[in-house]
Amino acid sequence: MSESRLADVDLSQLTSNVSYTPSPTAWEDKVLYFLMLDRFSDGNESGGFRDVAGKPVAGGTTPLAQTADKRNAIQTPAAAAKWSDAGGKYVGGTLAGLQSKLGYLKRLGVTAIWISPLFKQVAFQETYHGYGIQDFLQVNPRFGTNQALKDLVAAAHQQGILVILDIILNHSGNVFSYDANRQPNYKDGSGHFDPRWDGGHYPVTGFNDAAGQANIPFVIANPAAPATWPAKDGAIWPVEFQNPEYFTQKGRIASFDYDPEFREGDFFDLKDLHHGFGGTDDFAPALGLLSLIEVYKYWIAYADLDGFRIDTVKHMQDGATRIFGSAIHEFAQSIGKDNFLLVGEITGGRYRAFDTLETTGLDAALGIDDIPSKLELMVKGAGNPNDYFSLFRNSLLIGKDSHTWFRNKVVTMFNDHDQVGRAKARFCADTDKAELVLNALAVNALTLGIPCVYYGTEQGFDGHGGDSDRYIREAMFGGEFGAFESRGVHYFDENHPVYSEFAKLMAIRAAQPALRRGRQYLRPISGDGQNFGLPTMLGGKLLSLVPWSRILADHEVVVAINTDPNAAKTAWVTIDAALHRPGEKLTCLYSTDSAQIGTTADIQPKNGLAVRLTAPAAGLVIYR
Repeated sequence: MSESRLADVDLSQLTSNVSYTPSPTAWEDKVLYFLMLDRFSDGNESGGFRDVAGKPVAGGTTPLAQTADKRNAIQTPAAAAKWSDAGGKYVGGTLAGLQSKLGYLKRLGVTAIWISPLFKQVAFQETYHGYGIQDFLQVNPRFGTNQALKDLVAAAHQQGILVILDIILNHSGNVFSYDANRQPNYKDGSGHFDPRWDGGHYPVTGFNDAAGQANIPFVIANPAAPATWPAKDGAIWPVEFQNPEYFTQKGRIASFDYDPEFREGDFFDLKDLHHGFGGTDDFAPALGLLSLIEVYKYWIAYADLDGFRIDTVKHMQDGATRIFGSAIHEFAQSIGKDNFLLVGEITGGRYRAFDTLETTGLDAALGIDDIPSKLELMVKGAGNPNDYFSLFRNSLLIGKDSHTWFRNKVVTMFNDHDQVGRAKARFCADTDKAELVLNALAVNALTLGIPCVYYGTEQGFDGHGGDSDRYIREAMFGGEFGAFESRGVHYFDENHPVYSEFAKLMAIRAAQPALRRGRQYLRPISGDGQNFGLPTMLGGKLLSLVPWSRILADHEVVVAINTDPNAAKTAWVTIDAALHRPGEKLTCLYSTDSAQIGTTADIQPKNGLAVRLTAPAAGLVIYR
């Protein structure tokens, strides 16, 4: 097929006689790992990690980081400025580099990887993050080839790891320039016109060429006349997207809370794609939306993908999202992927997320509203546990006092690449609380939802820095923008205590269905065995056991974290009186104090039934 023309894509031929990887029965069984491809691996690491067979990897030139390597890139003001500047550019991660780390991910317990957008970007900007697409049918050459993606997915499937791509429907890259004729920009005193959204169309100077100059006519391309097409590094591809009707052409969003501005406007300089007209139930799709559907069908068929994370769903009409989701689900089912995952990035709160899922038919929402902040505050002893656990009592959302929605309808995480509505800082940026990160990972993975780990969290990454996203997007593999303000060293350390302990937790999660699918209850505790209540802050601090149960059928698993970083905590913990009897015992499956593993706790008739549990300082225990 031609990678320049969508009309040349023959899905029936592409899918003929191909055996595709089936979807999982339940996505809540999976453990996702989100990575920014440019920041993950270039495949040139030396020592400190193993291949998929568990054998030490030879070759490479980038050594494993040592303690003394941290901050090695900021020893002088000039060096620090160079390091910071590098964070706004491509660093060098590749698909082949990611493929070389599948063993690292598998041994961590990862069963699905979510990869940042990887299609070709505009040539004149350092859009390393992947959200500035210039060619929807080509992998970014900086990351590899289309075949490299196909090879990665096949290799991941061989290791039992599914692959989810981050995709963009709302916009393209900065592929054309406006001739702004209104909206003067008074902010900088220049008096020039700024194409801010005001509901009207702006004239367009032309498509941008490889240098970012609007030298390419903004006209309807002739897909049947290749001799008339512009150079491949200019305009937008496939050639059908060079139709001006594919774009709304209404200028950039100034108010991200005003409707219809946030739906019609450009996301900064990323050009908004026109999807169609109408309400949710009578939406009439435009050519642009229909072409996007064909694009992403192609990638499923070509690379055997298992799911999509859809960017900026808030900025799309629900009717467009519904049509896209229905078409993708139907196509995936036609090739044997009955549970192809569509996760929407839906900002604006849980009510909006639930309504959008119900309206559009997407499978799950990315839990980036109040879930991350309340999880982090609880684990760090600065928030009440009930503030986090009550998020999963969704009776106000769906009219049911149950766990049914949150079990598989929310992808949960506490670090991410945007930190929307929160400080641009990872969990471990708070150095006094960094040792509690394993507890945060445990809460995320062992409570309701589809858990997702943000790359580097398992190595204790501490990215932070003002309002810039770049500082929470550190590279794991050396180069000029390494984690911990370093350069020239990698962080694929399987002996790191967070990595090794989290891997143990994920093995227990895999072996205990209740920790993946069970109902969930925050448990009352007591110091004296007489007076019970939910764990809560005292004097503005939470220095306590925080226990919860996951129950599936007649199996109960109890998990308890200790939010006190300095001292072990002991408490009586309420358990389900219908599933146990006085005199029975619970057995410790895991503890951050290995001496506890295998010991038992007696079940006694207190507050119904309870067991007396102890968790180490900044640690956790699991009992069954």
